[in-house]
Parts: sequence; C-alpha cells; structure tokens
Amino acid sequence: MSSKAAGKQDAKPALTPKLRFPEFRNAGAWTSKPMSKVYSFKGNNSLSRDKLNYERGTVKNIHYGDIHTKFATLFDITKETAPFINPSESLDGFRPENNCVEGDMIFADASENLEDIGKSIEVVRLNGERVVSGQHTILARPNDDILVVGFGAYLFKSRHVRTQIQKESQGSKVLGISATRLTKINLPIPGTKAEQQKIAECLTTLDEVIAAQSQKIDALKTHKKGLMQQLFPREGETLPRLRFPEFQDAPEWVMATLTELFDFQDGFSFKSTDFTSSSGDATQVIRITDINNRNKNADKVYVSNAFLESANLRKYYAEQGDLLLSLTGAAGFNFFIWDGTPALLNQRTTKITPRDDANVALIHLLESLVHEKINGRGEGQNNNLSREFLSTVILHLPKSLEQQRIADCLTSLDDLITAQGAKLSALKTHKKGLMQQLFPSPIETSSQI
Repeated sequence: MSSKAAGKQDAKPALTPKLRFPEFRNAGAWTSKPMSKVYSFKGNNSLSRDKLNYERGTVKNIHYGDIHTKFATLFDITKETAPFINPSESLDGFRPENNCVEGDMIFADASENLEDIGKSIEVVRLNGERVVSGQHTILARPNDDILVVGFGAYLFKSRHVRTQIQKESQGSKVLGISATRLTKINLPIPGTKAEQQKIAECLTTLDEVIAAQSQKIDALKTHKKGLMQQLFPREGETLPRLRFPEFQDAPEWVMATLTELFDFQDGFSFKSTDFTSSSGDATQVIRITDINNRNKNADKVYVSNAFLESANLRKYYAEQGDLLLSLTGAAGFNFFIWDGTPALLNQRTTKITPRDDANVALIHLLESLVHEKINGRGEGQNNNLSREFLSTVILHLPKSLEQQRIADCLTSLDDLITAQGAKLSALKTHKKGLMQQLFPSPIETSSQI
C-alpha cells in the first residue's frame, strides 16, 4: 500500500454537524480546540450555604447546588434568584478579576451521579450586579473573543462534550471534576461567529418555548390545588366553600373514618428468596418502592408463576386502576393508582377498595387531605402505619352523585395536566435530538440537510 493511500485511509472525518443552517452549508468544517486554548480559569470561593442569604448584601453568589437544581442554562440575573453573601463576611480577599462577566461558564465540580457531573450554566446577563462563583464551582472565561455569548451554554450540553467531561470525572460515591481535567476536553467550534450565533438563537428560542410550557403546567397544578381547597371542607367544617349548582341545596357532608369507607387488603409476606429479576413466565411483585416511585423502579422484582400455582394468592392481586397505599415510609406514605398489568402486593402495602357509601371519586380526596393527615403519624423505628391509626382518620364526604361530579371535574383537570406534560416531554425530546444534529461528533461525517 502506498504512503499516499495509507494517509488517505487514516484521515479523520471532517468535524461537521449533520444539520447546518442553509447559509452555512458551504462554510467548511468546524475546528477542534482544547478547552485550555478557549477558556482561562478564574477563582471561586468556598462559602457554605450558612454564609448566604436572600435578603440583603452587595455581592451575589453562585452555589453549585443551585446549578444542579434551579438555574437555567442561560443565567440571567434578572430572572434568577441568587443568594447574597452575608454582609458579615469579609470581601477583602475577593479579587476583581474573579467577578463574573457575561460569557463566563460556571461548572458544578461535584455530583452524586454521572449524569450531572460538570453541569454548567453560562452567564448571559448581570445587569450591573456583582456576582461571584461559589463553593464547588469552576469559573471559566472565554479567551480572545472566540465565542459569542450564549453559544458556550449549549456547547457544553452537547453529547460529545458531555461524554468527555464524564470520562474525566473521578470518585466513587461522589464524583468530582477539576479545572485541570477540564483543560483536556476538546471543543468543536464553528469557523464563524455567525454560525455560533444562529445555533444559540435557535436553541434559546426552543428553551423559551419549553419554559413557557413548564409554566403552563405549574399554573394548572396550582389551579387544581386551589380548586381542591374549595371543593372539600376545611378542617373542622362540614361543607366545602364551593359546590356545583345542582348540589347547592344538598345535605351537609357526612363524617366517616377511612376503615368505615374502605376495605383494606394487605400484601403477602414474600421472602427475598421468592423473588426473581426475570419477568419471563412470572408476575411482578408490588413493593413499597414501586408505590413511592410510581412504578418507575429499574429493579422490578417478580415471582415465578410456578410458585403462584403452589399457593392461593388471588386476593393479593392488584389490577390496573386499583388504589394502593404504602404502609411504611421513611420519607412519608404515598397513594398510587396502579397503572401496570395485574401484580401481587408485597408486605407493608395495601389495596384500598371503596364500600357502598364511597366511590372512586374519593381517590382525589385521598391523594390530598388524607395524605396530609397520615404523613408524620407513623409508629416505630420503621415509621409504620397501623390499621388502628387508619381507623381514626376522619373524612367528610357527600352523597355518591356529588362525589362523582367532583371526581369528573378533577379527572378532567388531571387529564389536561397529563396532556400538557406529554407536550413538554415531546419538546424536550425534540431539543435533545436537535442538539445531536447541530453539534458534530468526531466519528461522524457531514450530511447536509
């Protein structure tokens, strides 16, 4: 093989995204630059939460926990609630060069999971305020006017860059990333600022749509919470503040205990040796964690159908639509409407079945008023709910027709919230796919669309 042929075979594919805006399709390949050539690192502080407050001060502080939980990818100080450093703390050691400027990237250097290690925000608006990078953060500033403000936020969310950050992380229970390790990361960058700007504007617009959709869902949930406070009697009252017109002259709601309104079927005491992780020719077992996590556990357990044939366990089955309650909960007790195929109840779980004077409409009541009454009322080291305690929980309820009318109203609202949640999920999926197309991977060649 000639050296020319070998060189051609070993050549790396052009660093070009699969999807480019029409005006940049002939702009050539992107360049790959080590982060050390694109950013320089500035200092941060190690002030803990107890050194911060949300009421007064002259300097605001970016804490790594807020990067993980609340701050938007594009950090705009006029839209975010960032804490002040307590006035009692000395600021003499804070060098002016370490004050955040627009275009800075701030990374969280610690996380308990790989998905969030090195999670970042880009400072895009400070509005004249003094802001510093705080505990467990890394502050990086672009060099030589290489990047447009807003592009870095999405660059560090791209799959290729995130994969590199995750590979550079260290630790077991708590993962960490350092500025030294970040310098090793290669950043794919368009040849022109105009293309950077176009990508940033596109993704920013999509983020705004996603944020608006999230706000719509939050508003619906707030509306539901307020409506329920009106549709059900308050503590010590026998009538709600709001009734549907056809029930304005109906009698007062009657008082009954949970055990008078419902039958409870506790789960079977399976042994750990009865379980299998294989779903083949087996039936799922519903555990406390399945109820608390809404049946989203990755490590579901099953019992073989051969085992079931050896015992009469019919009464321990839960069907789709059955109401379940966890009877042990370190963090609280939870109701859940079973949404899976028929499954078997494990110990410390119970199935709740309405009697003649109650119907499934009370599921909404159980999920709000009863939940508030039972949480914090467990007994013993494991925080267990007893049947004796459940027999003391008192509810007020109307006749069956009014129960159903309330349920229909709240179910319609739940359906609307679910539909809006599906739209939000679709938008997030669309953004994820778009990001994969707009940013190149070194192993992919150009494909114009």
